Amino acid sequence: MDIISQLQEQVNTIAALAFNTFGTLQRDAHPVKLSPNYPDPPPPSNPTEDPATAAGNVSEQPKLMTAALVKAAKQFDALVAALPPAEGGEELQLKRIAELQAENDAVGQELQRQLEAAEKELKEVQELFGQATDNCLNLKRPD
Repeated sequence: MDIISQLQEQVNTIAALAFNTFGTLQRDAHPVKLSPNYPDPPPPSNPTEDPATAAGNVSEQPKLMTAALVKAAKQFDALVAALPPAEGGEELQLKRIAELQAENDAVGQELQRQLEAAEKELKEVQELFGQATDNCLNLKRPD
């Protein structure tokens, strides 16, 4: 896999980790009373779970997810560092782009000429085929 594909894959991994981390934090957040005018928030939805164990899992999970996110970011940084340096600056790159566009145009024109020649040849073959079928149909069977 080329480096650009690896970078894209790593960006997708970081996005998934961030999405899952935020979702987990939101899911596991304890209810908070917004105002003294509102009633108390409902108790946690799983009352059978031991509160000490639940608190341990809730406090450990963000640390694990954060570590995974930091690791993915470091891998991304390593991939970016492995990219080849830009050659010659912006001016040279623009010149190279112009050269490639000119080459692309020349190849496109050549392909267009070949396409027109192939269409002309196809038309000739179709005409010859039509003549051949007409000749075959016009032949009489011996009586």
